[in-house]
Amino acid sequence: MTIDEFRSAAVPKGFSVELESLWYDGNGDWNKSHDVIQDVDSKNAAWIHAYLHRKEGDLGNAQYWYSRAGKSMPNVSLDDEWKSLVEHFLKG
Repeated sequence: MTIDEFRSAAVPKGFSVELESLWYDGNGDWNKSHDVIQDVDSKNAAWIHAYLHRKEGDLGNAQYWYSRAGKSMPNVSLDDEWKSLVEHFLKG
């Protein structure tokens, strides 16, 4: 599945919680994306949670979640980060 196919698909059924969260964000629903991922306790969820708070503009909170994910805050556009996350989890 390509990123464009992922973004234009109906709500993904059978996808991981990470991809579900990214789908909502990619389709303009940050709040639903955050709701889906915020209570999941894993490094992958923390990575997406970090991205979402970076997108929100709360960089202190984002840094906390990147740290929990074992990642550094990237120096790329939000769109590029979203695409990288989607590609990573589609492969997974």
